[in-house]
Amino acid sequence: MLRLLLPPAGLRLWPLRPAAGQGTRDHPPVHMTLRDRLFATVVACFKRHGAAAIDTPALELRETLMGKYGDDSKLIYELQDQGGELLALRYDLTVSCHSPDHVGSVKFLWRDFDIAGQFDPMIPDAECLKIVHEILSELQLGDFLIKVNDRRILNGVFAICGVPDSKFITTCSTVDKLDKIPWEDVRSEMVGEKGLSPEAADRIGEYIQLHGGLDLIEQLLQDPKLSQNKLAKEGLGDMKLLFEYLTLFGITGKISFDLSLARGLDYYTGVIFEAVLVQQKNNQVEEPVSVGSVAGGGRYDGLVGMFDPKGRKVPCVGVSIGIERIFSIMEQRVKASGEKIRTTETQVLVATPQKHLLGARLKLISELWDAGIKAEMLYKKDPKLLKQLQYCEDTGIPLVAIIGEQELTDGVVKLRVVTTREEVNIPREKLADEIRRRLEPCSLSVQSCLTV
Repeated sequence: MLRLLLPPAGLRLWPLRPAAGQGTRDHPPVHMTLRDRLFATVVACFKRHGAAAIDTPALELRETLMGKYGDDSKLIYELQDQGGELLALRYDLTVSCHSPDHVGSVKFLWRDFDIAGQFDPMIPDAECLKIVHEILSELQLGDFLIKVNDRRILNGVFAICGVPDSKFITTCSTVDKLDKIPWEDVRSEMVGEKGLSPEAADRIGEYIQLHGGLDLIEQLLQDPKLSQNKLAKEGLGDMKLLFEYLTLFGITGKISFDLSLARGLDYYTGVIFEAVLVQQKNNQVEEPVSVGSVAGGGRYDGLVGMFDPKGRKVPCVGVSIGIERIFSIMEQRVKASGEKIRTTETQVLVATPQKHLLGARLKLISELWDAGIKAEMLYKKDPKLLKQLQYCEDTGIPLVAIIGEQELTDGVVKLRVVTTREEVNIPREKLADEIRRRLEPCSLSVQSCLTV
């Protein structure tokens, strides 16, 4: 933690440190305030849904992580410790929380929310989607859409279109690019790089460009080819059940059954989902346009067995919230709007109007701290009152507790509201309660209190 008083004009205090390494960045106070706001929203939602917290090392054995992410394995940072042990930075928390000593029937809290254990179909999956909906609604990042699909449906599509089993995973990674590049480019990669026949690619294209809701699920259940595939039929049955639960949750307006969603990670076995922010359609664009993924997840029933010596199967489903992506969006929007963000939670500044009253300030601020009040004072013996008041305006401190010679004589403290300049004398023993009372409405709105 760092306390920064306003520097002299022209002096820039941040950052006074060596340059950060490639791919890393510093977070000054404004950034940290936004990040705290983001984490508070995510953590509160997780706890509301009964989550218990775990954390795992940022470094894992390389063998634990490799082979779990498909083509995304190339994104893992690898390193070697002094003893020659091969390590890697974890890519997400899904694999880490199920590695040895991290297995159990429990919900996990942090950037990931995971539910592990034997439960009835689609109930945990529906709750994960509800969590994503709650977080994105509360953050007010703009319009969003949660795409859902099922790996079994996708594999069924590949099978009836003539894709060999050995090419399911690589084909899946190519399909996953459809939200980023045109179908023609996806088709070219399937044929040119993945070795599919042009006919197979065209048949796949007829399916993976479909998206909708319950009507599409019913349509595919009647599809003469897909309905004959056992995996696809199972997936479509679960998808129908999932939409029934999502209807009860009242969130289907933000859910799209999208057959192009593939989630290129190897460990997914059933339902998969991804949340994207969208720009609304206009005269030139017929449908909303995705502007980036901010959450994703799915069912991974086979992952835990990889770490269990007995190979016991523990069904799991989870969601990862894209903290860094969401933070970047929040940062850009604050910058564009010119909004001034409070970087402290200070409730009151203890000030004096005359000289030789440093002792009175120190004693009063100590009383406030002991009472749980967030208070500051300027680090000068005899600061001018105008500078103290100006500091409050510049930093967004809502109240000033002024203790002068007359206040000391009368046993009161003059409490000043910075925005209205209203002043009232409060008995010293009642000051902490009065500060809490005046700021109580503010505590109900974090957004308003963090904005100057």
